[in-house]
Formats: sequence, structure tokens, C-alpha cells
Amino acid sequence: MLPDILRHLEALVAFDTRNPPRRIGTGGMFDYLRAQLPGFRIDVTDHGDGAVSMLAVRGRPRRLFNVHLDTVPSSPAWSGDPHVLRVTGDRAIGLGACDIKGAAAGLLAAATRTSGDAAFLFSTDEEANDARCIATFLKRNAPGGDLGFSEAIIAEPTRCEAVLAHRGISSVLMHFRGSAGHASGANAMEASALHQAMRWGDRALDLVEAEAPQRFGGLTGLRFNIGRVEGGIKANMIAPSAELRFGFRPLPSMSIDALHARFGTLVEAGAVARYEETFRGPPLPAGDVADAEERRLQARDLAEALDLPIGNAVDFWTEASLFSDAGMTALVYGPGDIAQAHTADEWVALEQLQRYGESVTRILDGVSM
Repeated sequence: MLPDILRHLEALVAFDTRNPPRRIGTGGMFDYLRAQLPGFRIDVTDHGDGAVSMLAVRGRPRRLFNVHLDTVPSSPAWSGDPHVLRVTGDRAIGLGACDIKGAAAGLLAAATRTSGDAAFLFSTDEEANDARCIATFLKRNAPGGDLGFSEAIIAEPTRCEAVLAHRGISSVLMHFRGSAGHASGANAMEASALHQAMRWGDRALDLVEAEAPQRFGGLTGLRFNIGRVEGGIKANMIAPSAELRFGFRPLPSMSIDALHARFGTLVEAGAVARYEETFRGPPLPAGDVADAEERRLQARDLAEALDLPIGNAVDFWTEASLFSDAGMTALVYGPGDIAQAHTADEWVALEQLQRYGESVTRILDGVSM
């Protein structure tokens, strides 16, 4: 089925779904998807600001396949047009081919080879950490809603292995306050908002290093990054304000709220004017330690029932955790390697595309839903 997968992938890569700027409408790519899924009930929803979702259902399934179709921006380092698929002896090269339009192409190819129950949710807001599409779906799928799905297989590059656990993620914006003045003043060391930000960063790094021995499911420690520090005017002026953005990725066994409490108190009282979490994604599996372990076992049972090889826990975050947090049994499974995602000349191995398409076909054809 590889020729059909590549035909669909060529069409999907040609659609510009970079996020940002996420200039995506309900036509174009979604017209193409509709045309490839005869016999499916199609529901396309515009969530605003380029976030569009499409739920395609055939029969009465209880298991959902989800794949996001937005991509990261392309860089000048590409050796060719990122929206023109190039196929070599062993790989398909194109923006989103690995992350994760290759899976969408595999779903389309599998749909034409099967006739049983099937459900696909396509979304376009994953790369901006703006999960409007999934949030709306999960509201409809909540008890008393009109959907009733209980299992979700989320496509991300996992080398066609079922991933049952990954880190959570939290992004934070901090504003530090200072007192403007001449840098020659005796109070310059304490009055500068930038100095406060530097002190906070030093203490935050110490906190993270102290968490290195923590473990969960093959993952170790706390991932942390200060992504941006901005403030001040010039070298001989005390900075009256500073802005710092950081993110951390906890183990499933770590409390995000507890970590915020610790990060938020690493500076002197009054030095922080604003501490705002701008995005949160729970870990997979979601819930407290007991709930997370139960959900991990349920996901393992699902992977084994579908005869999917089980891989190691991963450090990157996926929207599978949102489905898990809503009470669904969720795992991550898709073609490609995360090492090729978000890179210039992004590519996915042809063997991975073939394997994914065949596994989805087998699941839709041979496993009770």
C-alpha cells in the first residue's frame, strides 16, 4: 500500500499548514480529506485563529485515531521546497512528512482498504500548544455527550512502537520588578530586575539538578529550559523590569502544581510582579500516581490486544495526555523518528510508512472495536 500512502502524503505536504502563522481554513486540505473518505460521516469545525478539526466516523466505533496536520515553520536550511514531497530510495522528505502527515496518509490508505468501524480526528493546533481542537472534542466525548469514544491512538513519530508514558509540560512567563536608577548607585545590585532574574535562574538550575535522581518508567530527572530573558535599557542604567520565559517537563510522578510552588518562591519577596503559566500539558498517563499506573496498565493491555510493539517512555510531550486526563485509554503510535521531526529536510522512512499503514489496516479489519 506504499504507493497510495505516498500519493496522499504528497497531497498533504503540499498544503501549507505551518503553525505559526496557522493560516488554515475549512477548505483546501479538508476538502481533500473529505474526498478520500467516502462513506464516513464528516464533521468539520472551525475553532478560530486557524484551528480546524475534522471528525470522520464510519459505523459505531469506540476507538479513535487522532493525528495533527499542522507543522512547525520551515527554515532557510531546507535544500528544496518544503511543500514538495521528495521520495528517495528509502525516505520521503517534506515538511510534516515525519511530524506527522505520514500517519494521516496511512489512515487514508487504510480507510480505502477496510469497511468496518473507524474514526479519525484530524486537528491543526498541536504545534502551538493551543489544544482547542482536542478540548472541544473531549467536551463532546464527556459522559452525557454525543460521541462515546473510550480509546484513543494518537499519532506522533514513535518508530511504530506504542508509547505508554511521557513527560508533562508547563510553560511560564515571569515579570521581575526593579527600581530605575544610575548603575553607579550603591543599591544597583539589589534594585535591578535583571539581577533578580539572574538570581532566580541560578536557583532554578540548582533545583532542577537536585531532581536528577527521580525516575519513572525509564525516564529520569526534570527537564528544564530558560528560553528567553529580556529587559533593561543600557549598561549604566538599572533595569526597572525584566521578562523571563521558561518551561519544564516533569515526570508523570511529579506534581506540576508543586513544582510551580517551588519555582515561584526562589526569589526575594516582592521581586516578582507576575508569574503566569501560559500552557500546561499533563503527563501520560495522567492523574495521581495510583490513577496514572492504572491507566498505564490499561494502555499496555490495549497495545497488546492490538499486537503493537511497546516502546520506551519518551521525553517529548503529546496530546495523548489530554485524552488520558479525560479518562480515555490513550497511547501514542506513529511512523517516523522524533529525531527527524522539526528539522530541515524532515523525512520519514518508507518502511515506517508501510508498517504503519499495514498495522492500521489490520486493526480496522481484524480487531473488534
